[in-house]
Amino acid sequence: MKRIIWFFTGIISLTLGLLGVVLPLLPTTPFLILAAAAFAQSSPSLHAWLLNHPRWGKVIQNWQDGGRIDKRSKVTALTVMAIMPILSYLLNTPLWAIALQSVILLLAALYIITRPA
Repeated sequence: MKRIIWFFTGIISLTLGLLGVVLPLLPTTPFLILAAAAFAQSSPSLHAWLLNHPRWGKVIQNWQDGGRIDKRSKVTALTVMAIMPILSYLLNTPLWAIALQSVILLLAALYIITRPA
């Protein structure tokens, strides 16, 4: 029964991760990492497929190998995080929302920076 629950958790996470590729604001990588963890418990073949995927495999392997985030991913994430409050301001977002967004992005940036590369 646990294996079935892990399998469906993996399928749902994989689906959300793939949707995150095309939908703004829906993250891709966390859902793919969750899918890999779920498939590790339920489907060795799907787990191996994710780990060997040409686009996402390295990111997932780095995370599973001690929570590492490679330098390129860090730079990309931090750049997008720096741009978002500016874009929000240009889109006439209320200042309270930009302030809240900035605090959340700063906390996320600190987390990313503290991960090993």
